[in-house]
Amino acid sequence: MLRFGRKPSLYIRTYGCQQNVADSERIRGLLELCGCVSVSSEEEADLILFNTCAVRGHAEDRVIGNIGNLKALKKKHPQTILAVGGCMVHQEQVANDLFKRFPYIDIIFNTNDLHAIPQIILDALTSGKRVLRPTCSEFALNEDIPASRDNAICRAFIPIMYGCDNFCSYCIVPYVRGRERSRRPDTIKAEFEACVKEGYRDIMLLGQNVNSYGKGLSCGTSFPDLLTDLQQTPGDYWIRFISSNPNDATSTLFDTMASSDKIARHVHLAVQSGSDRILKMMNRHYTCEEYLSILNYAHKVVPDLFFTSDIIVGFPGETEEDFLKTVELLKRARFYAIFSFIYSKREGTKAALLPDETPHKLKAERLNYLNEIQRQITEELETALIGSRQKALCLGQIGDGMYEYRLSNNAEVTVDSPGERNEFYTIEITDYKNRRLYGKGIKE
Repeated sequence: MLRFGRKPSLYIRTYGCQQNVADSERIRGLLELCGCVSVSSEEEADLILFNTCAVRGHAEDRVIGNIGNLKALKKKHPQTILAVGGCMVHQEQVANDLFKRFPYIDIIFNTNDLHAIPQIILDALTSGKRVLRPTCSEFALNEDIPASRDNAICRAFIPIMYGCDNFCSYCIVPYVRGRERSRRPDTIKAEFEACVKEGYRDIMLLGQNVNSYGKGLSCGTSFPDLLTDLQQTPGDYWIRFISSNPNDATSTLFDTMASSDKIARHVHLAVQSGSDRILKMMNRHYTCEEYLSILNYAHKVVPDLFFTSDIIVGFPGETEEDFLKTVELLKRARFYAIFSFIYSKREGTKAALLPDETPHKLKAERLNYLNEIQRQITEELETALIGSRQKALCLGQIGDGMYEYRLSNNAEVTVDSPGERNEFYTIEITDYKNRRLYGKGIKE
């Protein structure tokens, strides 16, 4: 990257899940080792990199819009390199369309190219040619790639596995991320210990399905085994993990959580629908009663556990009866929060072939109704915390004399007591208003 005559500046824009955030941190780590300096805006950057998401059409639309917005910048600074990677462009047709539609995209790379990005950029610079690499023949583990983490979020992300074997009928992830493959426990522990040493208090383990971690490893380490090993690391921290599939959420997992105060009291367990008929069409291998039995056991052994979940509204063929069953499940499950979305058709998945005759307006009405019920449940759960004392992580100042704190259960509290960012304190929950928890610091 000597063409710039100085250390090149790097700007990365990340879309989608925490796994993409972690990937971007590793891309940044590699490029900073190569001499790049990270900057906070596209206008300052010699190299602009978009790490994209393919889970829903809305995310892809945002990427396309933001790429379009760079046309003027590229015209003003033609030497600026624009690279686009991630799940969205791992779909070959999408990558080809982008390459043709936006001739100022210099590089398109796939989800397996993390380790090769410095070489890809060098090839583009030395050849003067655009680079198109939308697919790969074999998926790697991306072990031993250094991460340059975003300290602003007070959380460290550690991927423990990549890919997914579930092939839910609506989901493109197995096709763009590959089949499940787990990192070695010793490399995960080394990275975890480094994060603790660096002062991170909130450490999140990542995978498309963390519960299935360890399948295929010769050492026989399961996900509960990994949690047990990691929480023995000296220090003051919380271990979190995302995402979990109900198929592999065993009683052993929740027993392990119950035995350690270092494992955060929050689990994201995607249910997707409250209709067994729709779940079968989605290729989700559990019934609603089986899902609720998992929650019942978890609450029995970890009473202060908060669950969050994903719900898809308007899956092809969803009837009013199916939707009302989802509403019933929501009321019984009492999630702390849900991430609810209208079904987004993903070409290449089995669900994309299903007839979808439900009007979008009706889907939107169902979504709003569901979210209103969830808002009431969240309010009840947060109100129940009033009067309790909680260990909380200070996230920093958010206003005049006000600070934001995060609890183990992932709830956030506005507190009028100052604290040092990324340190733990004891607070008392005092109020709930305008959909926010409020608290005060406790002198110890």
